[in-house]
Amino acid sequence: MKTIITIVICCITATLSFSQTGIAVPSMATCDNLVTTFMANHNIPGATFALAKDGKLVYMRAFGHADIAGQELTQPHHLFRVASISKPITAIAIMKMVENGQLNLSDKVFGTGGVLENHTWLSTATINDSQIYNITVQHLLEHSAGWNRDLNCTPNPTPPYPYHFSHCDPIAFPLHVTQTNGTTNPVQEEDMIEFLLEKGLDFAPGTSYNYSNIGYLILGEIIEEVSGLTYEDYVKNTILAPLGICDMHLAKNLLADKQEREGEYIGNGFTNLSCYNTGQQVPWEYGGFSVEAMSAHGGWIATARDLVRLLVAVDNFSTKPDILSTASINTMIAPSANNANYGKGWAVNSANYWHTGALDGTASFFCRTNGGYTWAIILNKRNINNYNFWSDLDNLPWSCLSSTTSYPSHDLLDVPSISSSALNFSNIYADAMTISWTKGNGHKRLLIATTNNNTAYPLDGITYNASTTFGNGDVLGNNAYVVYNGTGNSVTITGLTGLTDYSFKLFEYNQSTNTGNYPLYALCDAATAMQMTTDINSSTHAELLEKAITLFPNLTADHVQLKVDYPFKNATFQLLDTSGKIFRQGKIQQVTTTFHLTDLAQGLYIIRIEIDGMIVLKKVIKM
Repeated sequence: MKTIITIVICCITATLSFSQTGIAVPSMATCDNLVTTFMANHNIPGATFALAKDGKLVYMRAFGHADIAGQELTQPHHLFRVASISKPITAIAIMKMVENGQLNLSDKVFGTGGVLENHTWLSTATINDSQIYNITVQHLLEHSAGWNRDLNCTPNPTPPYPYHFSHCDPIAFPLHVTQTNGTTNPVQEEDMIEFLLEKGLDFAPGTSYNYSNIGYLILGEIIEEVSGLTYEDYVKNTILAPLGICDMHLAKNLLADKQEREGEYIGNGFTNLSCYNTGQQVPWEYGGFSVEAMSAHGGWIATARDLVRLLVAVDNFSTKPDILSTASINTMIAPSANNANYGKGWAVNSANYWHTGALDGTASFFCRTNGGYTWAIILNKRNINNYNFWSDLDNLPWSCLSSTTSYPSHDLLDVPSISSSALNFSNIYADAMTISWTKGNGHKRLLIATTNNNTAYPLDGITYNASTTFGNGDVLGNNAYVVYNGTGNSVTITGLTGLTDYSFKLFEYNQSTNTGNYPLYALCDAATAMQMTTDINSSTHAELLEKAITLFPNLTADHVQLKVDYPFKNATFQLLDTSGKIFRQGKIQQVTTTFHLTDLAQGLYIIRIEIDGMIVLKKVIKM
C-alpha cells in the first residue's frame, strides 16, 4: 500500500471498449482510461469506482457490464459483494459498542463470564482446549485468537468430498462442516464457529497473527448477543442509518435471489459441491460456498458510493462528522502487537488504512489516506491468473490521483436521506387517478409509472421531463414513464386504461450548487405501490354520480331526505345557504340520510355532496 503519490502515468495504447456511466468529470478523464485499461488487462467485466476528496465525493463512475450475459451496463447505483471489506464494517460496529460502554476489548468471549457464555448454540460446544477461554474481543479483531487457517485440518474429510483441503478455513468446505457437526444444510455461521472451537487452537491467544474469517463471525455473534438484534439490524440501525446509508445489505447465495440493483458475479470457471447438499457441482460464486453464512467477515453488498460514505464517517477528519470518536478510531487503526500492518479490522501503515476483499466473482478495495482522499472500487470478477492483479488494483486509484490536477467542487454524497412514503390513491377511474404522498427530505421528487411492474431507476446527473398524461413523459426502461417531477405532494395522472394495474415508484432527489446542479436520486427505500383502474371513465363517472343522487322533497317545511344510490367509500355533505354559510356538515354513513330543517329560516338552501373527489350540488327550499 503506497504512502505517497509518485506514479507516472504511461501512455495508453490499448483499444478501450468498456462502456462508462455516471456523471463525467472532465478533469478526471484519465481516471476513466486507467480503469478501462485495468479491466482490459485483467478481463474484468464490470466495475464501480467512487473517490472523495476532503469529505466530498467528486468522482463516481461505473464501467462495463453488471450481468453475466453482458447485456446490462454497470451503473454507479449497482450493488456488489464486497467480501472482506465486511471486516472493517464489523470492526466499526464493535468499536461503537465499546464506545457506548456495552463491551470492552479485554472482555473474554467464551466460558464462565464470557460474552457468549449464554449463547443458545455455542455455549453447548464441546471445548477441549482450555486456551479458548482466554480469547478476548481484541484478539478476534486483530486475528490473534489462536487459529491458523494455513494448517490442514481435514486430512480425512467426510464424503462426498473426494479430496482433502490444504488449509483450515471452514468457509471453503461447508458440507464437511455440517457433516462433522451433524447439522443441516446449508451451513450456518454457528456451524463453522463450533467446528473450530471443537478443533482447538493452533497457538496461544494474543501470541501470533493469522488472518481468520471465523474470528469475525464470532464478532458478529458478540454483536447479536450484546445488542439483542441480528448482526445486520444492529449495523444498519446503529452505524448505517445515522449516516444516511440504506444501500448496504447482507448477500444471498444464489443468482435467483439477487437483491434490488445487485449485479451478477463472474467466476473463473471453478466449481464446488453445492452447499445445499444437492450433489451437484456448482460455481463457487453461486452456491459453492455459502455467502449467507459470511455476514460479519464477508457478507455485505454495497454501492461504491455508500462505502465511501462510510469511510468518510471514520476518516478522523473534520470535513464531515464521524460515527466514532477520535479516540475510538485511533484505537481501531492502531497497529496490533503481532502485526504492525494490521489494526482492528483494518490494514494499516503510518499514513493510511484500508481493506481489500476477495471471493470468487468479487474483488474490492477501499482506502482512507492521510492526504484527505477516500475511495472504493468494486469488481464483479477477480483475476486469479495474473500475479500483478492486486498490485495493479492497488496502483489504480493512486495513478488516478497523480494524473488529476484539479477536482470539482460538487459533493455527490448529497443525496436525500429520507424518502417519500405513504403513496395513496383517490379519484380512481378508468382514465385517471390521483396519487398523493408524504414528502421526504429531498429538494424534489420524481414519480415513475408503469403497467408491467418494470424495475426502472433514474440516473444521477440526468433531468427528466414529466407528463401527467401517461406515456408522454420520458421513458425509463420498458414502458416506465415519468409522470411527475416537482416539489409537491400529489399529482393527477390521465391517459390511463381501464381495469389495468399500474405500478408507481417515487424517488427523492437533491439538486443544488452543492451537487454541481446535478440531480442526485435516492434509490433505496423509494415509496412504491400498485393500483388498478376501474371500468368507468372520469367524465362518465360524473354523469352517473349526478343521476345516482336524489333529494326529496325539495320543497319542504321540516325535513328532506338525501338518497345516494352509489357504492361510495368516502362521502361528505355540507348544508349551506346562498351566501355560503354552513349550517350542517359531516359524513354520509347510510344510503338515505335525513336532514331536519325546522330550525332554519325560510329560503333557498344548497346541499353540497362530495364523493370520491366528485362534487354534486342539490337545492332545497325551506317553506
